[in-house]
Amino acid sequence: MGHERSQSSLPLLPHSSDSPPPTPLFPHRSRGVLLHAHRRRFLVLIFALLSFIGILTLAASSFSSLQYVTTERENNTNPPSHTLPHAADNSGVLSTEQHPAIDTSSHAVSLPHSPYLRGPPTKSFRDNLRSDLKYVTSWISAGWNNDVMTYMNLLYMGKITDRVSVIGIFTPSHIGGDAPPIAFGEVFNVSRFIQDSKVPMVEWDEVKDPESEVIDAVGCWNVWEAVQYYEHYPRGSAVPDWVGLDISYTRGPEWLKLVPNYEHDKCSTFWALARLAYPEDRNKNLGNPTPSHHYNISLPPDEHLLCYDYLYYACAQQSFEFEYDYAPQWKDVGKYLYWSDVVEQTATSYVRKLLGVSDLDEKTPPYITVHARHGDFKGWCWEAEKPEDCFAPLPVIARRVKEVQEEIRTRKGIDIPDAHVIMTSDEKDEAWWAEVKAMGWIRVDHDALDTVQQHGRWYPVILDAAIQSNGLGFVGTDRSTFSILSMRRVKDWHDGAVRMVKWGKKDADAHRRRMLVDGV
Repeated sequence: MGHERSQSSLPLLPHSSDSPPPTPLFPHRSRGVLLHAHRRRFLVLIFALLSFIGILTLAASSFSSLQYVTTERENNTNPPSHTLPHAADNSGVLSTEQHPAIDTSSHAVSLPHSPYLRGPPTKSFRDNLRSDLKYVTSWISAGWNNDVMTYMNLLYMGKITDRVSVIGIFTPSHIGGDAPPIAFGEVFNVSRFIQDSKVPMVEWDEVKDPESEVIDAVGCWNVWEAVQYYEHYPRGSAVPDWVGLDISYTRGPEWLKLVPNYEHDKCSTFWALARLAYPEDRNKNLGNPTPSHHYNISLPPDEHLLCYDYLYYACAQQSFEFEYDYAPQWKDVGKYLYWSDVVEQTATSYVRKLLGVSDLDEKTPPYITVHARHGDFKGWCWEAEKPEDCFAPLPVIARRVKEVQEEIRTRKGIDIPDAHVIMTSDEKDEAWWAEVKAMGWIRVDHDALDTVQQHGRWYPVILDAAIQSNGLGFVGTDRSTFSILSMRRVKDWHDGAVRMVKWGKKDADAHRRRMLVDGV
């Protein structure tokens, strides 16, 4: 595929700044209704004295298909105030309930809450956790796309530790700190994910009432200090403040780090982290927890709700492995995170408008997308002798597009013209965009499309990702995590053709041309 990494390649890094402090706007949303099926029990009493035979039938419910029904979200301008926590009481939990299974039974009834919880959101999260299940959570602290990867890593941790993942919101780290957060379930189709992946999950506002005045104290693992040597504190995140948590952290053991004593790599492995989910290694590494900020109390890492400060750098075998086809965090989890209906429909309407499709009976034609990431990548161009040598020029990108067009023509018998090539980029130079137009390609111009005014400040970045992912071909920017996820989606969702364009110095991508000419 031509995006292999050389020894001198730069690593993929999240945005350097932590998520900003919480804003006064929290989007309270009414939860979707979960569906699950009836369990039919037939209890038959036979053999009464001599002449009496009776049959008694009892009906109860059992779990079958699991599905969310999404509802409209409401805005709440009042941030939650906080009071002292109260003790958790798990009495009355039906510990004999079996783990909800997912099947294709047609018998279904609606519940007002997730079967992975005791009921609707409660004031304290502990009151809503089932005693017969265990849970795992973690926080985000980067740009949106890297936060998506972090939540994928969290879901994979839940899968391998047999725990229900508790997923938080997306905080506005790079779209502006005064923007409200957006819920995970507004971006991704949660019910489809659970059904397709068989990986259980809930969102934090299903667990705890967003309007709760309770601050819950909880003990968590500090992974960040164990894998890097510059920040001597846990990774910062705004999510615990939104959830109303007061965290006491215990520093993780040194063996969490993938490459010991190597300052340029911050990765830990999933199974090293998973060791802390089980009693033996957990108890051996409890250490001395730091006092929490709010209550100033020290707590060991919670056993019921396993908690890590940051999982972006978690991996299976090597650093930054999302770009490789073996990556289990994508293969077993990420590829099942399809867009929500709202995002999917909005992205489709944008593509149809860009391609000039107005007839409702006409299908959306196949297209190719390009993601040319520039922006903050300018700071990684020390190998370029001149600034203009840093990024691949448009003719180089066009050669990659030609390769994708040819592969789609060869493999699928479909011709995609240049007029159906859609460019997405953070480039601000209008002269560059004029050159894009001269090539016959289409620009996604969110200012002209009035995206922010119609859909909110989150949607330009979300729609770019959705539009890219639904193409039959994709040309991305090497080392961009945004491009890497779009590449994975196009390949696995549509069996599409993909290429990645190298950059950083003059003719950085030229070697690929020689390799193709030589037939290598």
